[in-house]
Amino acid sequence: MDIFVDADAFANVLKDILLRFVLKRVITTKFVANKKIALPSVEFISMHIAPQGVDEADNFIAATCKAGDLVITADIPLADRIVNKGAIGLDPRGTLYTQENIKSILAMRNLMQELRDGGEITGGPKAIGEKEKRAFANALNALLQKL
Repeated sequence: MDIFVDADAFANVLKDILLRFVLKRVITTKFVANKKIALPSVEFISMHIAPQGVDEADNFIAATCKAGDLVITADIPLADRIVNKGAIGLDPRGTLYTQENIKSILAMRNLMQELRDGGEITGGPKAIGEKEKRAFANALNALLQKL
């Protein structure tokens, strides 16, 4: 299993939690973003800088991940793509994306997008707090122990 991180909007506090897990377990991890981010210099952690453009990082992750890999992303359309390939999706807030729930999560995302586009709803998700950090760490730990 490899880990792919949709790193463009991945919170630094969660990056620190993730790095503790992968450094301890020596798991190949690839951060994918449109710009370079600071990472430890170890052979099993790497950075892929995707070309500038809409969904370029997502397209790289979707094309590169394989069944059984873990993809950490808040991007629900990307989660749908990778789950359909047999990869495991994890939201930075601790939600696991599965074959059983991804279509309903995607439908809810699309509805919320329509409401935002129509001006019915403004704003996005709240900032990552202690509750979200714990949820992410617990979900990641449970997944890694299971796999």
